[in-house]
Amino acid sequence: MVVTGLSGSGKSIALHVLEDVGYYCIDNLPVSLFEALVRDITMQPTKARGLTAIGIDARNPGTELDQLPGLIKRLRDHGVDCEVVFLDAEDSVLIQRFSETRRRHPLTDDGRTLDQAISLEREMLEPLLDLARLNIDTTRTTLHELREIIRARVAERDSGEMSIMLQSFGFKHGIPRNADFVFDARCLPNPHWHPDLRPHTGKDKPVAEFLGHDLQVRAMLSHISDFLTHWIPCFEREGRSYLTVAIGCTGGQHRSVYLVEELTRFLTSQGRNVVNSHRELP
Repeated sequence: MVVTGLSGSGKSIALHVLEDVGYYCIDNLPVSLFEALVRDITMQPTKARGLTAIGIDARNPGTELDQLPGLIKRLRDHGVDCEVVFLDAEDSVLIQRFSETRRRHPLTDDGRTLDQAISLEREMLEPLLDLARLNIDTTRTTLHELREIIRARVAERDSGEMSIMLQSFGFKHGIPRNADFVFDARCLPNPHWHPDLRPHTGKDKPVAEFLGHDLQVRAMLSHISDFLTHWIPCFEREGRSYLTVAIGCTGGQHRSVYLVEELTRFLTSQGRNVVNSHRELP
């Protein structure tokens, strides 16, 4: 498992979670040692091999980092199960995090500002983003939520099993950048305009009953369920390990939350490994 991404996005937290569940973790491994380490792991007897997570990022010299995508592709071509988890966040949030911690970005110097360093880092890591099977946007994710995502989607996922993330969100706060599919529920009846329902969320019984009895809501739920039932096996046959499905409404409080909760129950009943997240709920 290669853990990479933008500085300040939560890579250290991800490695700590993996270490807690039994991974052998190495942070800031020089790329020049990567191939030798993997060779040493794969030469061990199958029963003796442990799970290994390696943190590699822009702290490596640029010339070495450029070699990593080719190494990963070569390993995969030879049948080595090498997953890449990429952590990201919006620039403004990364700048705020560095300001709050007063830590130095690894690419800043006397002639490069923090925002310039982040831009350069994105450019350096883009080839790894293209190889990532899981992209986690931590812009609006708390430390507790990030730990839970890593635990549920990475650490506890059985080998060969697809991890499905269902996420509700509000369009007025922006579309999740890590979603594979985005569905728009803004055409459905909005509980926000009912004073007795407004204080509740889609997880609460009054809202669930209101939406559950509406024919449009039931039709959209049925159509999305059919879509996922048909296409998830196709992605599995292609070797995908992770799939993220985002459902949005205006504020991310009612309609999208209800649909995510219902779809979670539906896919779980099919034996799927499902994790859900409500981005706009406290």
